[in-house]
Order: sequence, then structure tokens, then C-alpha cells
Amino acid sequence: MLFPTFTFALFFIAVLTVGWLMPGRRAWWRLFMLAASYFFYGYWDVRFVGLIAASTVVNQAAATSLARLERPGGRRAVVSLVVGANLASLGFFKYAGFFVDSAESALGRLGLTADLPLLNIVLPVGISFFTFQAISYVLDVYRGDTAPAKPLDFAVYLAFFPQLVAGPIVRAHELIPQLHQPRTLRHSDFTRAAVLIAAGLFKKMVVATYLAEALVDDVFAFPERFSSLEVLLGVYGYAVQIYADFSGYTDIAIGVALLLGIRLPENFNQPYRADSIQDFWRRWHISLSRWLRDYLYIPLGGNRGGEWRRDRNLLVTMLLGGLWHGAAWPFVLWGLFHGLGLLVERRLRLRLPAVFGRLATFHFVCFGWILFRAESLGAATGVLGRLFNAWSVESTRLTWVPVAVIAAALATQFWPRAASGPALRAASHLPVLVTALAFACWLVVLEQFGPEGVAPFIYFQF
Repeated sequence: MLFPTFTFALFFIAVLTVGWLMPGRRAWWRLFMLAASYFFYGYWDVRFVGLIAASTVVNQAAATSLARLERPGGRRAVVSLVVGANLASLGFFKYAGFFVDSAESALGRLGLTADLPLLNIVLPVGISFFTFQAISYVLDVYRGDTAPAKPLDFAVYLAFFPQLVAGPIVRAHELIPQLHQPRTLRHSDFTRAAVLIAAGLFKKMVVATYLAEALVDDVFAFPERFSSLEVLLGVYGYAVQIYADFSGYTDIAIGVALLLGIRLPENFNQPYRADSIQDFWRRWHISLSRWLRDYLYIPLGGNRGGEWRRDRNLLVTMLLGGLWHGAAWPFVLWGLFHGLGLLVERRLRLRLPAVFGRLATFHFVCFGWILFRAESLGAATGVLGRLFNAWSVESTRLTWVPVAVIAAALATQFWPRAASGPALRAASHLPVLVTALAFACWLVVLEQFGPEGVAPFIYFQF
């Protein structure tokens, strides 16, 4: 069930209506929200509901045990077991086929043959996101940063449908207390939600979809058909596409949750205005960056133990962060590429003037997007080769429209954000009925001029 569809609109209207009809019945509201979230998740494949329900039971049982156990050894055993179980589940569904294929290829290069079983495993949508949330909850209970939640509260936290399948990755202490607070929908909240959803739909349905169809997909599929300039524009186009697609989803998710009385954390902060690689990761997929920092980098040792250990921890964190995005070697190299970039930046203590820093960082990130977008290392090599060896070929496909879309999208990185800038302040003075009417008109415009059908969000595959 994709956000920008009529099916989701009907589903959400029903959930919104019923949800606000039970303002004082918080337990019933949580039960209803859990049922709605399971229905939303089961709409993709009903078998996935059993997986998230099992994850809920296992992780809640572990958190409850951690609260009761006093012996450090017993507590370490429980947390190790449940984190291992979470990672084993994620590894089976997401990486089993990858490791089998990699093993066969490695044996083949050694002149050995192996008839390893072919695994055709359906990847549950959003498994990386709710698994990371479950791990963070158990580890926070283990550390004493949060108390075990009531079973119903934890079930809602893990399955809350606006951010279930593509984030942001929410901490338990950020969402669960809100389930017990009186829910109110202020005028400013309604306006902010409408602006966020409208902006998110535009990013996904117009910007991301247009660039994919007009430029990006063909450049990455058939780079030999394009000149170096067109390939470069295709890389720029993908940088805009993935940002518009993923931040568009996040905007809609935050807006939808806000209409239900729940505030989700910010996940993007104009990442293409970053003036360093470190600054980029403070602005891009913020919830994943802080998860990797708090539950991987710092437990590995963080900055403690000298520069070499810090560099090792950084490289391991970024390499595993790349692997988290997908079971393929290009993702691993993408993570390693960013890890090496951060390492060099720290070692040399690079600090360029803002303009040059932003240009250098943007092109570093774009270079990495080639690895991220390519379906294989061979495909990435093809794009990189064409990027450097076809500058003498005359362009025959270049038009001003995709160039203008890319330029305008990058320019918005330096404008006030829609959800906190002048657009929101201006809209907040309008009556709710006027805001709702304007939003409805915007939906009609997108429906009339938007693309036929809606492709899944890019981050659904992770």
C-alpha cells in the first residue's frame, strides 16, 4: 500500500476518523492503531505480519527479562541472545542469497565447484527498519536508558504504520510516551502536516518520478548510449531523485503521524548544502546515522583508544552501514567509500571554505551514488568509464527540462524548508477549511499532471 495511492487515502481517512472518535480511550486507541498498522503491513503480504508479531514477542520478553535480572552475566547473555536473534532474522531474509552467491563465485575463481542450494527468499518490506528499532529498544533497556514498555505500547511502537516500512528509525523513548499523552491537533500541527504531505507528494510523484523516467534509468542502464556530459547529468539527476524520493517519503510519514497526534523525528536537513562529509551524514538519513553512532560506533570504542582504533571503528561502522542498505557488493563499496572519505577528512583535518567545501562534498557524494545506484560492480564500472571517456561525443538527447529540474531541486537546498519556513508561517494564518481546500486542490493537480502509476519508494528495498 503506497502512500500516493487512492487505496492508502481511503485507508488513512478511515484510520484518522476512527482514531479521533476515541480521544479519551487511549488503550482502545492503541489497540486500534496496532490493528490498523498490522492491516497496513499485511496488505503487502499477510505472511509478514507473523514476522513482525514474532519480533514483538521476542524483544518484549527480552526487555522484561532484562528488567528483572540483576546478575550482569545473565543480563549480558539475554541481550546477546536477543540481538543475535534479531540479526539472524535480518541476515536470513536479506543476506542469505547474497552470501551463497558470493561463496559460489569465490570457489569458482579458485577452480572449485560447489552445488550450493539456490535460495529464493522473499524480502519482507521494511525489515531493516523495524529490526533496528527492536534492537535499539532492547539495548536501551539493557543500558538503563529506558524502562520496559507495556506489551501493547511496544507492539504499537514497532508496527506504527506511518514509518514502519521506510523509517525514520524512531527510538522507544521518542514515541512510546506520546501514546499516553492527551492527543491534540492544533491549527499549526494541521497546517504543518498538510505542508509536509503536499511537499512529500510533489517530491515523489513529480521530481523523483520525472527524473527517473526522463534521464536516470536510461543513463544507468545503457551508459554507452550517452555522452560524458549526459552521464554526468544522469548522476546529478540520481542524487536529486534519491533525495526527493526518500525525503518525500519521510515528509509524508511525519505529516501522516502528526495528523494522528504523534510527532516523529526529523530525518533530513538539506543534505546537499553540507560543507564536509561529516556534515553530510549529520543531514542525510539522520535517524540511521545516529543509530549507527549510538549502537555500533560507540560500542566498538568510538573515539577512544587513539587514532588507529578510531579509524578502524569508523571504517567498520560505515562498511556495515553500506551493507545494511542492500545485499550486494556495490553497497559494501559505497559504505567503504564514505568511510575512507570520513577517515581522510579527519586525518588531514580538512576544512575548506564553505563554497568549495560544499562543491567538493556534493561531488564526493555523487561519485558514491554511482556505486549505490548501479545494479552490479560491472554496471558501476560502465557508468564510470563513460563518465570520463566520451566528452568528445556530441549530445543528441540533452534537453533543458531535466537540467532545469535538477538545478531547481539543488537550489531548494539553500531555501528555508517548507515545514519550518515562510510557507508554513503564511499557511498557519489561514483557516483550517481553507488549508484543507488548498490541500485537496493540490492533490487534484498532482493526480492530473502526475505520472501514470506510482513506483515503490527506493528505500522500500532496504
